[in-house]
Amino acid sequence: MLRSMKKELKGFTIGATDGDIGTVKECYFDDASFTIRYLVVDAGGWLTERKVLISPRALLDVDWVGMRIHAALTKAQVEQSPAIDTDRPVSRQHEIAYYDYYGYPYYWAGPYLWGADFYPVPLADRAMSLERERRWDWAGERGDPHLRSSAAVTGYHIAATDGDIGHVEDFLVDDVTWAIRYMAVDTRNWWPGTTVLVSPEWIARVDWNEAKVHVELTREQIKNSPAFDPAGPIQREYETQLFDHYGRPCYWIDLRDETTSPRRRAA
Repeated sequence: MLRSMKKELKGFTIGATDGDIGTVKECYFDDASFTIRYLVVDAGGWLTERKVLISPRALLDVDWVGMRIHAALTKAQVEQSPAIDTDRPVSRQHEIAYYDYYGYPYYWAGPYLWGADFYPVPLADRAMSLERERRWDWAGERGDPHLRSSAAVTGYHIAATDGDIGHVEDFLVDDVTWAIRYMAVDTRNWWPGTTVLVSPEWIARVDWNEAKVHVELTREQIKNSPAFDPAGPIQREYETQLFDHYGRPCYWIDLRDETTSPRRRAA
């Protein structure tokens, strides 16, 4: 199921096995695959000197009604974890130290979204699907991937091939793979009162310095896309209509063939 970063994940309480860690403030996603790699958690009164990062690999379950996430961590583990300055770019060296500390397999060491794994958590109670997704292998064309703040990228302008269409308002996240499936784009300055969905797979390039995302779509295509209702859950039927409208392969189809893996270029 798809979850709103802005309306659902933000503000959730993260609970360790021996007490609460804090609340989710934002997420870090990597700009190679647009997958959430860490929840940024404000630890509040018990760990005031820094925010902490929690990998989806640590999550046991999410109570979407109670707004709580249960993690397979102790507060002592979190307190003693490698310090990472969330006000600065997180380097691969910091990530290696973090992953080694917790004993997690590296998400960048393998062909899938989570390295050698399709998902960040054990799925003994879930049926396997066709979502064996290869990572979007564009990093080799433009250097090392970087982590990006969901809070910082919110507000980025979105440009179609023939003009601007709006700005990023929210991210819709797959609650199994933690991949960002869509950016919700507010088009009020071009098409008042309408929010549209744009998949990261349709990105042509991102000007990070200019805070602008260029997509391989025209304004007319976007305007004629299936209507999106931000108040309700996104059904697979709607997603199928959306991908069919743009003539793009659906992300839930088996992507083990490298020739179908989306490739993008960064500015």
